[in-house]
Amino acid sequence: MFGTTMMTRPLAAIAAVTLPLALPATAQQGTLAQVQQHLRATRTMTASFTQTDRAGKTVDGMLTLKRPGKIRFQYEKGVPLLIVGDGGSLWFIDYSVKQVSRWPVKNSPLGVLLNPDRDISGYAKVVPTGNPDVISIEAHDPKKPEYGRITMVFARNAAAPGGLMLQGWVALDSQNNRTTVRLSGQRFNVDVSDGAFRWNDPRKRGGRP
Repeated sequence: MFGTTMMTRPLAAIAAVTLPLALPATAQQGTLAQVQQHLRATRTMTASFTQTDRAGKTVDGMLTLKRPGKIRFQYEKGVPLLIVGDGGSLWFIDYSVKQVSRWPVKNSPLGVLLNPDRDISGYAKVVPTGNPDVISIEAHDPKKPEYGRITMVFARNAAAPGGLMLQGWVALDSQNNRTTVRLSGQRFNVDVSDGAFRWNDPRKRGGRP
């Protein structure tokens, strides 16, 4: 189910997520419940991604996700970086300098994507987009700003899990460094091996992406 590639719609909503509007509480709850339904119905996802940093530099790659807690950002050839979530930790690997950093998945802005069982209503809100077919939610913990925040954009799509198609997100870290990720070619609930989330440690001899 959902094994065929689905075409995405443009991420025009990214520019609209800061509209200074507010939704009634009942609409907030209903929309957040639909997003939660989508997250829980998506066991796996693969997609192409385009990542843009605050300086405007863009790189491409492949995203593989398996809930709970597993994710892999495999960057294009020539980019010596890798990001892998193995279920408990999020690893940042830079093969050019043989450096590895670890961050607990739950403390990352991506935690909202990786843990579908966590109730998002306590730390997420709907941000109006001006388009009834596009949903945007912002998630962050105001008590722990060091975790950063993430604004996710979904398009309504009856063929996707929970009737929503994740289009991408904007992540802000605690230093307000902004990273935008746009997705295309999403495939849902296909078989993904746990081996997809293994990685080679560059601190060991022969370690490579």
